[in-house]
Parts: sequence; C-alpha cells; structure tokens
Amino acid sequence: MSIRSFFSRAALSRFNATLRQEGWRAALRRTRSYVGRTLRARISGGGGAADAAYLDGFWQDMARREAFHVTAAPALLAARPRIAMIGDVYLPQCRKYRVAQPGELWAGMGVEYEFSGYPDVKRTIALMQNATHLMFYRTQNDARMAMYLYEARRLRLPVLYDLDDPLFSIAAYETYENMKGLPPRMKAHFLAEAPKYLGAMNLADIVTVSTPGMAEHTRLHTARPVHVRRNFADRETLAAAETALAAAGREADAPFRVAFASGSMGHEIDFALIGDDLTAFLDAAPDRQLVILGHFDETLLPERLRGRIESHAFSDYGAYLRTLSTVDCAVMPLTDDAFNRCKSGVRVIDAAAVAVPSLVGEVGDLPALVEDGVTGRVLGQGADWRAALEALAADRTAAAAMGQAARADLLERWTARAAAPVIDQDVIDWVKG
Repeated sequence: MSIRSFFSRAALSRFNATLRQEGWRAALRRTRSYVGRTLRARISGGGGAADAAYLDGFWQDMARREAFHVTAAPALLAARPRIAMIGDVYLPQCRKYRVAQPGELWAGMGVEYEFSGYPDVKRTIALMQNATHLMFYRTQNDARMAMYLYEARRLRLPVLYDLDDPLFSIAAYETYENMKGLPPRMKAHFLAEAPKYLGAMNLADIVTVSTPGMAEHTRLHTARPVHVRRNFADRETLAAAETALAAAGREADAPFRVAFASGSMGHEIDFALIGDDLTAFLDAAPDRQLVILGHFDETLLPERLRGRIESHAFSDYGAYLRTLSTVDCAVMPLTDDAFNRCKSGVRVIDAAAVAVPSLVGEVGDLPALVEDGVTGRVLGQGADWRAALEALAADRTAAAAMGQAARADLLERWTARAAAPVIDQDVIDWVKG
C-alpha cells in the first residue's frame, strides 16, 4: 500500500489549506492524524472510495420495496426546523466561524442545528435522516458529495451551500496579490481546485457567503440566489475575551504596542502596504513595539526593526486573545484585489472583543465593522498610516476609549442576532418560512 493511496484530492486540498493558514507543523500533525484514521478505517472495512457507495445497497433495497421516495418534504411536516450542516471542520477558523458558530445563531431562533465533518459518512447520513434542511460548507463536487446530494433529494431536503472565500474563482486567484508570497505549485493547485467548489455550489438551491463583497463576486459565477451571513462574536469569543481582559494589566510607561495578525501565509504582501509608515513610526521613539501574531517572514523586515518585534506563532484561540489584549491597537491593511474584496472582518471582531481599536484599509468588509474616529480608523488608499498611529500614541487614553467603544459596538451589533448586519432575512425565511 503506497502512501499516495491515502490521499484524495480533497485531502490534499485540506493539507494545502492547513499549510497556508497554520504552517508546516500543524499541516504535518494533521496529516499524521488523518493517515492514522484512514488506516484504521480501512482495516475495519470502511473509508476510502467505498464511502461514495455507502448507500448503494440501501437505495436498491428501498427501490425494490417501492419505498424509495419521500412523499412530503420534512420541512412541511416538522414542528421545528432542524439543520444538518456538513462541512470542512479541519481548519480552526473555518470550523469556528462557519460550521460551529451558526448553531448559536439558529438556536436563538428556535431552530435545531447539528454538524458533521464532510468525510464522516456515517454521522452525516444519520444527521440527514432527521433534518429538515441541509447545508454544506466549503465542500467540493466529488463522488461523496454526489452521494450526499442524491440522498438529500430523495429526502426532499432544501440544500444551501456556504463559503467565506472565493475558492471557486479563477479570476480572484489569478489576481490575488498574496499568491506572490506562496510557491507557484500552491497557486496552480488552488486554480485546479476552483471548478470543484463552483460545481458543488451550483448543485445547491441557495448560497450564503460571509460578506456583501463576496456576494457580489459570487453572483458573477452562479445563477443561484446568493445571500449574506456574516461572521460574528459568539459566546466562545466573548468568554475568551472576558478571561483575557481580566488577566490584562498594563503599566503606564509600557511600550506602545501595535499588532499585526496574519491568519495565513502570504500576508507579508499586505503588510508591505504600510511597511514604510510603520517602520517610521517605530523608529520615531524607543518605546514602541510591533507584535506579530501568526505567519510572517520576518526576514522581509528592515534589520534594525527585528529586535523590536514580539512574535507569536499560532496557538489556541484563548491564548491568541490574551496576547491581543496586551496591545494598544491592531493594523489591518489589505491589497485591493478581487480576493481581498471578499474578505470578512474576523480580525476586527477579535480585536474589538478585547477592547483594542483597529486601523483598517477600505478593502473587504473591514470598514463595515469600524466607525472611523470612534471605534477605530478607516484609512483609504494613500492614507498616512504613520500619522494615524502617532495620534493614538500621543493620547493613549483616547486610544483606550476607542477600544472600549469598539467592544461596545461589537456587543450591540455583531453578536448572534437574527437581523442585519449578521444575517439576511431571506436566509431566515428559507429555513423558517
């Protein structure tokens, strides 16, 4: 048995996504776990290509008994809607915001919600039997997807497809500036996988995405109705933030700390947009510090700054917020390209949760979460990021007040609310109507 036999295209896609978002160590750790699970499944007689034929015998038996077709859609018969979400659960941020988090939102509307990892065929099929609605997140059009959809149509389940990055868009990938920071083979892989995401999306009845910009781009690729369900601050976020804030303690003469969080590889390209301004700001006084969270190639920074950088690799979400709570502000520049125009404001959510103001560019959904001059700064193309940072450093009391305002706005508008800006009414009507 060759090692190559363990890896489907979907598994290789997850490996590349993990590598990009979490680095080599996390990718190799998850690969070891995946190989172990796959080997155990094969030894016990399951897994692999057989997954896509899991229901063949059942379907044949039901057909012979003339009991194949469901006479009425469960959504019309059930007293309470029940959603089954099937998705990519292996990337922490994806699992948190697009797979696990919706349960809190739907529970507040009296809708039951359960989810399953896409490769877990037995659990997925079991959830579908009791569901009234089926949702997919970040899945590709493959043989397993075909099986799930065939069963969904047999059960007369309405189907929704959810995505938070334009993984289906060759146009977005080809112009994505961050790709310049990745090996060419990774870009080639993403381009090759794009049609599989689009194929899966076009098999659903409706589509949800994470931002209005993403919705606009998605409508260029599908005739399906496209709606917005934004990411928000869930109970896990707020509880972790409370713990972080309780532990945070800053001395009056502590350095002014600026955070740059990089959730995946390639964000050095974004940082370069403000690199000169940020370097000048740090150079202007000895009591200033850059805090980098996540992936970053520090060799791309001026050598004189490297001794003034505090770096933190990826860790659990609580540790990430504890570190973030120790900074005075966070900077979030994005290059202006089709991919980034689809980006959500999760980094603003994280910072606001621990009362840290964000300085953001005008690209993507970041400006939707920041009120300029009140909860942070929105800086357009050609703006002076150094001047904005100098203003905050000159009045740290005002900067702290801005962070508190950001947290208050988060609690008021960006929690599990069954209303805009978190979710379009059309999505609620699709489930409850």
